[in-house]
Amino acid sequence: MSVRSILIHVTEVPMLGTLVRLYRGIQELRNQVIEDWTVNSRDWTMPGFRAIAVHRLGTWLANRRSGVVKSGLLAVYRVLYRYVRNHYGIEIPLTVTIGRRLWLVHQHGIVFHWKSEIGDDCLIRHGATIGAGYGGQKTLHKGPKLGQRVEVGPGAVIFAGVKIGDDAVIGPNAVVMSDVPAGARVFAEAPRVIQLPTAHQAARKN
Repeated sequence: MSVRSILIHVTEVPMLGTLVRLYRGIQELRNQVIEDWTVNSRDWTMPGFRAIAVHRLGTWLANRRSGVVKSGLLAVYRVLYRYVRNHYGIEIPLTVTIGRRLWLVHQHGIVFHWKSEIGDDCLIRHGATIGAGYGGQKTLHKGPKLGQRVEVGPGAVIFAGVKIGDDAVIGPNAVVMSDVPAGARVFAEAPRVIQLPTAHQAARKN
């Protein structure tokens, strides 16, 4: 084997390794997006699926080596992120950790704390706030952690730093300020029915 062929072989091996890692990374991204698409009604036009797909792209790019291509694609991601946030009302910062097969049911008013951690197979409905930062400096940098298969109802608010156990259900408009054990159900207090006097009853009293 000539010196030239040895040099060519040595320089090509790292390049081959880089291409293999890139291919595997793309395949993993593809698999995650397909799983999200499946749980989101297999409809690519669903706002929830689009929001998750954009987030998947951003986190995938963030883990790639720096370069011109990465910088250009990150610029595209930022445009898509702002579009999803402003048009669909779904705000998922790049620093949020999302598990597999997240289902975002309906759009608008879904906000994630920038350090949130979401487990696999979770379902989050419209109007939910995952990590409200009302705990002061103590919880400002602590996002909530949702376990596996957690369901969050519309209008629910989960405070920053709160941990939600596996298979827990957070009901509509519930405000969660402390940790929730696995399998628990959290619901807001039932509304009271206030009977107001009719015009006829008021006239009789007078």
